[in-house]
Amino acid sequence: MARSETSAPAGDDLQKLQRRRKQTLRALAALCVALLFVMESSWRTTAPGVLVLLQRFGLLLILACLFGRTWCTLYIGGHKKRELITAGPYSVVRNPLYVFTILGAAGVGLLAGSIALAFLFGGLAVAVFAYVTGAEEAFLAEAFGEEFRAYAVRVPRFWPRFSGWKDAEELRVRPRLVLRTFLDASLFLLAVPAIEVKDLMQASGWLPVLLRLL
Repeated sequence: MARSETSAPAGDDLQKLQRRRKQTLRALAALCVALLFVMESSWRTTAPGVLVLLQRFGLLLILACLFGRTWCTLYIGGHKKRELITAGPYSVVRNPLYVFTILGAAGVGLLAGSIALAFLFGGLAVAVFAYVTGAEEAFLAEAFGEEFRAYAVRVPRFWPRFSGWKDAEELRVRPRLVLRTFLDASLFLLAVPAIEVKDLMQASGWLPVLLRLL
């Protein structure tokens, strides 16, 4: 479906908002990295088995983020502003890209061995995306009218409703966009070697431990 001509100013505002979203996420990511490098998991000494389980589950969430975001891009394919995407992951939740990113952020916290960090990182991501989706959905409502309003009633914003699954008959895939999304999401995997290096440096006394978190 083509965009209406009156949606151009809203589209410009949306692009500005999305740029601010990316800048905010980068700043929060930097703060989270700084926090990671001065904390240690309390489970390391009190319950090493729990620490292992948390780290494994965290890695699973990061992998879910990586493959989930790539999967979503197969459907959205750069057409988000030109037509309303309602199939595949978009048939069960309106913002699956954001949902998978939230899982990845929480996964980094668990990979560090902290349930508290998982809630903090995931919560920060939710806060940013909750703010952005309001403006994005205002743009979609203006561009697609009743079609989007009916979609918003049928499909939840963040909490998936799997009973609504509906697949597409065919996909128009943009390989370059899919690859870029995969590479961007792969940045979450950098948490694995980063946390390993951090643990080694703390064990050697090269890094101070300022916080111990569950």
